[in-house]
Amino acid sequence: MKVYTPQNFLIESLFSDIADSAYSDHLKETLSYNVPLATSINTEKARSELIVIPVLVEVLKQAQPQISLFSGIEFNVDKNQGLNGVCDYIISLSPEQLILDAPIITLVEAKNDNLKSGLAQCMAEMVASRLFNQQKGQALETIYGVVTTGSLWNFLILRGQTMSVDRDEYHISNVAKIIGIFREIIKQSN
Repeated sequence: MKVYTPQNFLIESLFSDIADSAYSDHLKETLSYNVPLATSINTEKARSELIVIPVLVEVLKQAQPQISLFSGIEFNVDKNQGLNGVCDYIISLSPEQLILDAPIITLVEAKNDNLKSGLAQCMAEMVASRLFNQQKGQALETIYGVVTTGSLWNFLILRGQTMSVDRDEYHISNVAKIIGIFREIIKQSN
């Protein structure tokens, strides 16, 4: 994906007032074992598989049948604009799990120990998502993005030509807050 520079760029508190959300005992048990393992292995792949996917699957379970989750798929929207490549994770506001369908509401970019290194790529994916939604006749006013190391999660919002990055980073030790933010994103997108 191409590096994207928005016309307006804001750093602000986006989700600090969102309430924590309950989550399953299964996720609690999974993370209690997986987080130390992933941080010991300390690779992007380990963090992605052992931390990020269990969180996203929990979000999927709680929101079914409203959303679908995709991992590691090609997302070629407009090669001329450089809006093509593989996305780590895409959440679509569609129950269709076999093919990616609009509207795309959230993209998750996993990075190894450096949130800032994933911001530009996530922003480009968000712009591509907006274009993809428009092409499918499902334009959304707001597109959400997430950059995560597995341990830290940072959320973004694209509205019009304004990209907002949450000044707060959310640690996996507060997974209830992270789940709450995802639930709010899904609610606002409906």
